[in-house]
Amino acid sequence: MKLLDDYTTKLRELQTTDLREYVRNYLIHKSVERLLETAIQTCLDIGRHLIASEGWRYPEENKEVFRVLADEQVIPRELLARLEDMAGFRNVLVHEYAEIQHRKVYDNLKHDLGDFDKFASAIVTYLNRPSANEEKPKTARERRATYAARAPKSRKRKTAK
Repeated sequence: MKLLDDYTTKLRELQTTDLREYVRNYLIHKSVERLLETAIQTCLDIGRHLIASEGWRYPEENKEVFRVLADEQVIPRELLARLEDMAGFRNVLVHEYAEIQHRKVYDNLKHDLGDFDKFASAIVTYLNRPSANEEKPKTARERRATYAARAPKSRKRKTAK
């Protein structure tokens, strides 16, 4: 989540760039492309990690990561289409870099960064939800601490003398 916040903070710093300067300045548009790519990949990684840790169905493709999260009520349904578009846009940035349209990337920079915030908020809300089988609600940090305390300790092997 910290990485996602770092990427979106840097992207917001570049939002003040006008389209003409964006297109003209190679360092700016390449920075925005890479930051968007890594921010989207971070969302996908967070989603895949959560899916694996909860034991939900395996997503076969990037877009499906967000579908699984929506099916499991982690992210709101109204955000799903935007996140699926985000996954598709990541593929363009990664695989079709020779054909990237500056206007499309610039529009994402100017108008779509809030989707990252909505995703992060949904993940945090899910992680901080009360557990169903406990009388006192616990945060994700408290649940992890409980799990760590129950995890078996590694045993030292006794050697024959």
